[in-house]
Parts: sequence; C-alpha cells; structure tokens
Amino acid sequence: MLALRGLAVLLILQLAGEALAHALAWPIPGPVVGMALLLVALGLPLLRASVQAAAEQLLQHLSLLFIPVGVGVITHLDLMSRHGVQLAVVIGLSTVAGLAVTALVLQRLWPEEAAETAPAGQEGPP
Repeated sequence: MLALRGLAVLLILQLAGEALAHALAWPIPGPVVGMALLLVALGLPLLRASVQAAAEQLLQHLSLLFIPVGVGVITHLDLMSRHGVQLAVVIGLSTVAGLAVTALVLQRLWPEEAAETAPAGQEGPP
C-alpha cells in the first residue's frame, strides 16, 4: 500500500511539472520540473518513505524498461546496418564528453579543503 501511495506521489508530481511547464511556457520539459518538485517534496519524511517504497519496487523491475529499446533496435536493423558505426561513434563520444563535463564540474564544486582534510587513502566525495 505504501508503494502504491509513493507511485501516486511520483505521478502527481510529474503531472504538476507538466502543468507548470505548459502553463508558464517554460523551455524546460515537464518531467524535469516534476523532478525538481520531487526534490523539494523529499524533504517531507512522510512522502520520503512512500516514494522510497515505490522506487524500490520500480528498481526491481528496471530491466523491463529496456524491452522497448531492444524491440526498436530489432525493428530498425536496416538503419543499424547502414549507420551503426556512426551511431557507435556518436554514443561513445557523447558518453566521454558527459563524463568529462561531470568530472570537471565536480572538480570545480568540490572544496579543496575537504580533499586536504580527508583521511589517508580517501579523496573526493564519499
């Protein structure tokens, strides 16, 4: 029952995000606004427990979300054979770029004092 309540909270927050993004004509997608609302809502212990229960249930079945992607790839095998190398290069480069940007942002935001005072053998975030 708690997981069902958490799923309802997640869906309501996504709907609220969609409504805000549409009503205010924001260039930000509604689900992103909903995630920001979720971040604020997780400050409430009652909501946190139900959302955690829903998240645990969803994570147990995460592999099911990859089935549509696999079917899409199989459906478009002709495109994959024509453009597979280019797709692999673009995916690889965008992954490396994303990791590099994340590392640079973390390096800029991580205070240097924390790295200097960290116990021996432990550097960076916990």
